[in-house]
Amino acid sequence: MRLVIAVAHLAPQLGEFQAQQAKFLSDVENELEELAVTIAQAKKMVELIKEVTLAPLSLRSGRRHKGEKKKLFAEASEVLATFQKEVAGFIEDGERSMLGEAEADLRWKEERRAKLAQCKQNLENVPSTDTIYFLQEFQALKVAMEENLSPSLSFQNELNFTKCTQAVGAVKDVLSAACKNQWDHLQGKGIDGLSFQDMEEEKSNNPACLESRDYFLKFAFIIDLDSDTADKFIQLFGTKGAKRVLCPIPYPESPTRFINCEQVLGVNLMNRGNYYWEVEIIDGWVSIGVIAEDFDPRESYNRGRLGRNEKSCCLQWNGQNYVAWFGGFESVIQQPFFHTIGVFLEYSEKALTFYGVKDSKMTCLQQLKVSHFTKGQFDPFQNKINHQFASLFLCKLKPAFFLESVDAHLQIGPLKKDCVSVLKRR
Repeated sequence: MRLVIAVAHLAPQLGEFQAQQAKFLSDVENELEELAVTIAQAKKMVELIKEVTLAPLSLRSGRRHKGEKKKLFAEASEVLATFQKEVAGFIEDGERSMLGEAEADLRWKEERRAKLAQCKQNLENVPSTDTIYFLQEFQALKVAMEENLSPSLSFQNELNFTKCTQAVGAVKDVLSAACKNQWDHLQGKGIDGLSFQDMEEEKSNNPACLESRDYFLKFAFIIDLDSDTADKFIQLFGTKGAKRVLCPIPYPESPTRFINCEQVLGVNLMNRGNYYWEVEIIDGWVSIGVIAEDFDPRESYNRGRLGRNEKSCCLQWNGQNYVAWFGGFESVIQQPFFHTIGVFLEYSEKALTFYGVKDSKMTCLQQLKVSHFTKGQFDPFQNKINHQFASLFLCKLKPAFFLESVDAHLQIGPLKKDCVSVLKRR
């Protein structure tokens, strides 16, 4: 008798719960799918931290010298040994801290997914006639969905201590360049073979000094996205828009399709002259750049992302600032956010420049180009550019886009109307 009264009392509440059930279970499914994606990313993070190692750094000396030269070489070796010890200690401390955080984050995600899956299964197993048990399991699933206190991570997706490897490489490059320059100096040659007149000419020819958008529109390049290259987690909107999604899209098999990175390319090839295009960042973390036509889209996530190899480069917006990437080296850019990014590729000059575009004015964010100035030898990123960037132009290039965050969304800017307007004014 009491059970009948309890059921009658709960009937209105049960009706309300049943009305919410379909939408609520859909939310649970979305949460489970998103956790599956983030768990995979967290596992990659843990593995990446474990794989990071520090290559040994040594100084190879020639013949033993006497007197003052011997003393100076010994002091140089001592400085390098101290630097190596400090970097090794920094790497070990960073590894322990970041690995602990990454593993804790992975454990939390796995436990949350297991709990949600179990609660959902319990609810689905409730007999249709057992109203009280149904309400109990429904409430348990609702509580589990609301428990979303994930451990906070103090590091960005890019491992900060990988900069140590860049620093060590920069020291090696600085030593090599300094030895060459000093040897040339002893032989009576100028630094890097450049005169002051050559340096002034290079400055005057730098397109970063140009501010009017009209100048670049003369080289407007109309880009169409290639659906045969789009990763399954990228949804295309026509040939101009791309957005990252949680549910994979059943694209047909293609040898040019990315399978480990959420990237897509333009169908257009660039191998001569100048090219200019614009991209609007609508939401999320987005990388914009170029890639060699022969790049293997099956590369691993760590090597396949734009700018993490010698076959591509990019400008990344990471939600806080812009970062230029090439060959795994980065250069942080202190500039405000621009919704529209202009990309200017000078193929014959082997130069790529990124601009912030606003009200027909151009703000240079970063230029990637080989520099002959000695100051570049103390910048790890510019060092990488100086040594390997020119080789990128041995290939035909394609526009490339990486949608890094789950909410990433971009649109390639329409330039046809603007180009016609410029031509009419001329």
